Amino acid sequence: MALDRFNPLLRTNDLVQDLKWDAQLRRRFAESQEQVLAEYPLTDEERTALRARDFLALHNLGVHPYLLSQLARLIHGTGEKTGSSDATTALLRSLLGDEYDGYMASRGV
Repeated sequence: MALDRFNPLLRTNDLVQDLKWDAQLRRRFAESQEQVLAEYPLTDEERTALRARDFLALHNLGVHPYLLSQLARLIHGTGEKTGSSDATTALLRSLLGDEYDGYMASRGV
């Protein structure tokens, strides 16, 4: 994933950075995502993609690829399972869609 779609003005980038560094905000996000989302000037498309955990849509909107991985970890955690975390699995499934199973099979997983 290149930076060709990165939009530094997209507010989801700010939200993810804030979630990354603020433990209280992460707790509030886990307890009341809608309340936290209302505090940020997000577009309807950003809100929809965040609610759906649609990382591909967030990438297409302009979220920085590094922050996508951080968001996946923040939402899904980092517990290891068979060499891959739930966060990584969710991120890959969202980005690859129907191609995910083929991708994993090509890697012998």
